[in-house]
Amino acid sequence: MKLHEHQAKTLFADAGIPVPESRLATTVDEVLDAVDEIGYPAAIKAQVHVGGRGKAGGIEIATDRESAERYAESILGMDLKGYAVETVLVEAGVDFADELYVGVTMDRGAGEPVLMVSTEGGVDIESVAAETPDAIAREHVDPAFGLHPYQARKVVYEAGVDADVALDVASILSTLYDLYEENDASEIEVNPVMITRDRRVVAADAVMNIDADALFRQPELAELGEASYENDLERKAGEYGFDYVRLSGNVGIIGNGAGLVMTTLDLVDHYGGEPANFLDIGGGAKAERVTQALDVVFSDPNVDSVVFNIFGGITRGDEVATGINEALDGLEELPKPVVVRLAGTNAAEGMEILNTDLLAVERTLEAAVQRAVRDAAEVTQ
Repeated sequence: MKLHEHQAKTLFADAGIPVPESRLATTVDEVLDAVDEIGYPAAIKAQVHVGGRGKAGGIEIATDRESAERYAESILGMDLKGYAVETVLVEAGVDFADELYVGVTMDRGAGEPVLMVSTEGGVDIESVAAETPDAIAREHVDPAFGLHPYQARKVVYEAGVDADVALDVASILSTLYDLYEENDASEIEVNPVMITRDRRVVAADAVMNIDADALFRQPELAELGEASYENDLERKAGEYGFDYVRLSGNVGIIGNGAGLVMTTLDLVDHYGGEPANFLDIGGGAKAERVTQALDVVFSDPNVDSVVFNIFGGITRGDEVATGINEALDGLEELPKPVVVRLAGTNAAEGMEILNTDLLAVERTLEAAVQRAVRDAAEVTQ
């Protein structure tokens, strides 16, 4: 479960991490009132669960009332990577001299949390990790013993942080680990930690994701999630009982089984496409279930084609095909091209009865994915 930046910063501030003065706003007038209180320059930041907000126009720096009004009008109500911006964080500008990255996440390979610090702050940390991995210092923490203070200092110094602010950065990192552990977080990071010209450290951003399986132990955080973290598509999928994750591509993916769906995602990427979602409809593919899955995927404006990857096990392939046909009976034409691949029990019988007037049928998963990728590419040309 993702927290919004302003929610994470509230937790940070309560724990003693320095954050800029800020106000939430939902209207242009509220933005103007906030900047009048905070002063200029001020950052106006869209509060949506996507990365790269700045590059997408979701973060602007206002230097006067006229620019604040202009940016508020452009950001509030904008569609930011499929998310409607309803709230912005108005935040005091920081006169900074340097930017750092600090974070804590789970290293699944090592089976331990890992602290990460880099002097390459303010940019996409995934790009830094891919292009210059040595620019990120790491320190693993044994969860049985917790974080020792020397470990936070060690990783900060190894990252090359300036000595005059190193202890302050280590203090922030230690507090982040405490928040990570206490709140059942799966990831927590600040990018950037800004070093001001008078050598103070300030958390200028905040990312905090909570393990959804641990929310029963975090009732206060669970309430925040219910109010804000899921977009309309994720809410709808949750109501239907699907495992669903929205991604940034345009090839919709529906399958029965997490492994099957993950394989399909990998193949879409392998053949040059971009997955739009992960959607696992689970066991059984009756008409109602198929209709609900298509409703979710067709509702995503980013989707240009759909690939159905179904393996008939206990549920026979001909039953699955019947369910798909019944789900499509009410449609004269599909709003987006759909490709179906069936395998497993009675797959041949199922492939024969599918309504090929409305959808395309492929015998292999590779062919189905390639066709869906081509269909999506033709829409965008």
